Amino acid sequence: MGISYNGQAYCGWQSQPSGRTVQDCIESALGRFANHKISTLCAGRTDSGVHGLMQVIHFDTPLDRPAPSWVRGPNALLPRDIAVHWACIVPPQFHCRTCALSRRYAYVLFQSAVRPSLDTGRVGWAYRSLDHTLMQQAAQHLIGTHDFTSFRASACQAHSPVKHLMRLNISRRGAYWRFDFEANAFLHHMIRNIMGCLIAVGEQRQSPDWIKDVLAARTRDAAAPTFAPDGLYFLGPRYDPRWGLPDSTPLFDGLP
Repeated sequence: MGISYNGQAYCGWQSQPSGRTVQDCIESALGRFANHKISTLCAGRTDSGVHGLMQVIHFDTPLDRPAPSWVRGPNALLPRDIAVHWACIVPPQFHCRTCALSRRYAYVLFQSAVRPSLDTGRVGWAYRSLDHTLMQQAAQHLIGTHDFTSFRASACQAHSPVKHLMRLNISRRGAYWRFDFEANAFLHHMIRNIMGCLIAVGEQRQSPDWIKDVLAARTRDAAAPTFAPDGLYFLGPRYDPRWGLPDSTPLFDGLP
């Protein structure tokens, strides 16, 4: 299944005793639709306040129903800020997490002297002017395979801090900035910690080469504070075409 959600009202993706997570809502709706308990696995867990444009999940069920029913049925039972976009049967060897070739995120930032109102909770905010060229220069230091310990949360459970960042593109449309990230995998808070550093460079509080020093330090103390989750969107994983899974949803057209 491909799922979208507005993360503002939820304590992240992963199930918690409070029941106020995206996974809890999804599994509740699926269980009611299928009339049996369903446990899901996801392609990438998201934190509290982070949004999903195409979270991919998989689960096992003996229920035999057409794929469109697995879209319409759960959607009738889900809150208005969570939606199933597509569903299909996959071979037993498919695993939404381990079969992913890469994972994609976008961070949308609103640059204005006045805080966001209509977009509150859905964009990050920078009230100072940002220098595009300086941020692009800083981003180049992060491309490739590196030890990203300096951008890793203390609670991160990843086995290794070494990740391969394939893409970090920065674009602007009016007051809105968009930062696109793609990597084989991400550490806990990795993007939000990178964003804090890129903003520091864009506001000319640090030089572009400072990012290289932060990366080499391999300590969280070297980096800027963790940036807000508001503008972070999980765009979903990329898979080998042989699985026949969608690469996007219409919601992708809504980001700057």
